[in-house]
Amino acid sequence: MSRTLDAGTFYSASPAAGPWRAFAWAGPYAPLLALYAIGLLTLSASRIALMLWQDDRVAAAGIWETMLLQGVRVDIILLGLMAAVPLLLLPLLVSRRAWPLWRALTYGWVIAMVALLVFLEVATPAFIVEYGVRPNRFLIEYLKYPREVLSMLWGGYRVELVGGVLVTCTFAWLSARLLRPWKNAATRWKWWQSLLAWPLVVLLVAFGIRSTLDHRPANPAMFALTADTMINSLILNSAWSVAYEAYRMKDEATSSEIYGKMSEADIVAEVRAAAEGFGGPPRKWLSDDIPTLNALTPTHRRDKPLNLVIVLQESLGATFVESLGGVPVTPELEKLKHEGWWFEQLYATGTRSVRGIEGVTTGFLPTPAQAVVKLSLAQQGFFTLADLLARRGYHTEFVYGGEAHFDNMRRFFTGNGFTSIVDEKDYENPVFMGSWGASDEDLFAKAHERIRAVHAEGKPFFSLVFTSSNHSPFEFPDGRIELYDAERGTDRNAVKYADWAMGRFFEQARASDYWEDTVFLVVADHDIRVRGNTLIPVERFHIPGLILGADIEPRRIATVASQIDLGPTLLSLMGISADTPMIGRNLSAEPPGQPGRAMMQYEQNYGYMHGHELVVLRAQQPPVVATYDPVAKQLGGDTELAEDDARARRALAHVLLPSWLYREQRYRLPATASD
Repeated sequence: MSRTLDAGTFYSASPAAGPWRAFAWAGPYAPLLALYAIGLLTLSASRIALMLWQDDRVAAAGIWETMLLQGVRVDIILLGLMAAVPLLLLPLLVSRRAWPLWRALTYGWVIAMVALLVFLEVATPAFIVEYGVRPNRFLIEYLKYPREVLSMLWGGYRVELVGGVLVTCTFAWLSARLLRPWKNAATRWKWWQSLLAWPLVVLLVAFGIRSTLDHRPANPAMFALTADTMINSLILNSAWSVAYEAYRMKDEATSSEIYGKMSEADIVAEVRAAAEGFGGPPRKWLSDDIPTLNALTPTHRRDKPLNLVIVLQESLGATFVESLGGVPVTPELEKLKHEGWWFEQLYATGTRSVRGIEGVTTGFLPTPAQAVVKLSLAQQGFFTLADLLARRGYHTEFVYGGEAHFDNMRRFFTGNGFTSIVDEKDYENPVFMGSWGASDEDLFAKAHERIRAVHAEGKPFFSLVFTSSNHSPFEFPDGRIELYDAERGTDRNAVKYADWAMGRFFEQARASDYWEDTVFLVVADHDIRVRGNTLIPVERFHIPGLILGADIEPRRIATVASQIDLGPTLLSLMGISADTPMIGRNLSAEPPGQPGRAMMQYEQNYGYMHGHELVVLRAQQPPVVATYDPVAKQLGGDTELAEDDARARRALAHVLLPSWLYREQRYRLPATASD
């Protein structure tokens, strides 16, 4: 039996079968309709499961129905983006000859998109456990380092990884089964009907992607309905969260403008005024071309400036330090704190290692963009302590147990003052090698060896020692510590091991001839798993800090302080007079009793804490002010501020300044700077 069709009709002998009948009526648009159906059901089911998992925080927010409805809106945005690529190609593929190509293209595309969104949804719970939100730009950044990431996943998330791959493959197979009739499908649509419907379909998909009639299309800020960042992220879906972050990376240089705008003159005036507000000698601002360049006069005059060693501890938040309200897994640090300057209210600027490196070694303020360690315009000629000290004859060295290329550290450091890099390849017969490289005891042994060698040559030195043992999957050698947790591979056991290794290093350093002319800083890059149900979980930005060595007398630093304050303070204690662009406070020159201030970047929220008052800037939303209780470790009393409120303007100036300085390349030393 045969059929006679006119020349405008495409025909195949296989009729629509099974569930595919629900989509077959849509002709050439049938697979895209199937993508919407599969996607909406899958993403909604995932969102409901995540909300049930986080039921206590969802209940506290009290917006169950709103989350589900707004979630569908986000899913339509994502599915529209996924459908847009083949949809735009359709006018080229509705001829009789191209029809098989259209079927093959859309068949493969739908299966691939379903697999992608399912994989990211399956990965979401583990990501929330680690980072407190859905997958975001961190996922994109980690993709650049497959060896380290795969090793970490296999060591610490093996079950989740295998399970995720199996679930993804299952969904891809089910989607292929559903779409199988489409591979040989007939359509009664004529080519002119397909083209006639195309503008309407494009319009509907475009409106779904834009999702609003406002002048600005939908973005994550529109779905920030609560003060709980994690709950806001549940409203989204993981694929769109990642895609939006990837799209936003093109605007790194102007990223801070999501909070508002201010003239350059007002930015500089606000920041300079704030820097003058903590007592001590008045600042001497030196340049209009480098707006933050100011003269640092040391409080400790020395005939020969001291050497500097910074021990940057991976993920050592206050949550691991008993005297700061954490668990007792840092006994060595607790002993050492009585020998130097102990910071009681020191706060990290962000949640990633590169942000900690940025704050500690450059004194640069945080922004919503990536840390400057990874940004193109900062790879050469950007101010660092190493650049300043190298110009004064110091041997400057970065010592790491892993591969220094990770997070672009090698390139940033070598372009900005570090004359030597020690990493994984430089360890002969290490005691223990984990997913992230040599163990901390190997690291500290290498650091001690290198410092002794340089000191023996009579050279001044600056050594940045960056630990890695306290990083998932938390691997360390046997027989070093009495485990705190019964299960071996936990963060608390890893911290205790890292603390043990650090304690051995300081025993060696104290017995060495370089101790008397070296100042040491022990500080964390950030806390581990920074998350919470407030706009900014301030308690998870709290980190330990200790300055000791040489002739440093014991002292408690009670003021609120930031990582950006450490550079100026160290230079002052070392006895170095210098002109630098750092706006951090020289805490050695401040009178006691100052309220202090700290800046914190958390997802798209920026916090400026003055004393215990925290101003939070939110993307495309009014700023709010809250009060932080450092004893109870609670943030409360959110109140919206007018944009012209003095506190809001001060916070805005501090987040706009670094973006502007980076964009204009004005965070540097003058070309003529020397000793």
